[in-house]
Amino acid sequence: MGDGLVNVITVTVNGRSYSEAVEPRLLLSDFLRHSLGLTGTHVGCEHGVCGACTVRLDGAAVRSCLLLAVQADGASIETVEGLAANGDLHALQEAFRKHHALQCGFCTSGILMAAADLLENRDEVPTREEIVDMLSGHLCRCTGYEPIVNAIAEVAGS
Repeated sequence: MGDGLVNVITVTVNGRSYSEAVEPRLLLSDFLRHSLGLTGTHVGCEHGVCGACTVRLDGAAVRSCLLLAVQADGASIETVEGLAANGDLHALQEAFRKHHALQCGFCTSGILMAAADLLENRDEVPTREEIVDMLSGHLCRCTGYEPIVNAIAEVAGS
């Protein structure tokens, strides 16, 4: 590791505990992809603009390209690989399939994680406008967003 400085971090990712040595400047997105092999977290802009790298850190949606891996020490992280349980797709994943809410799929993992956060961290059903507002932080060049909104709205019950 380049400069000789390393930190050992311990994180729980998708329910599994990991203790890994990381360089202080390693991005959380790169840690997830390269150290843990969880390539569902996509890296697009590396500036927090596109949303492709969205994961949940201690239950809140975050841009993993804006965090250092050392900042996640002791945290619980959920990636898109953690959405499906026991081989069954998450309701959002099923709805995305049903509504053709993905094409190239590059943005999909980040949108799924942000949508899961939107649906699970509130008491009331989000309106279509709130879903669109959440999506304003995600860039998709393929779908035109309407199928994505329809899929999330179906799962939300709005």
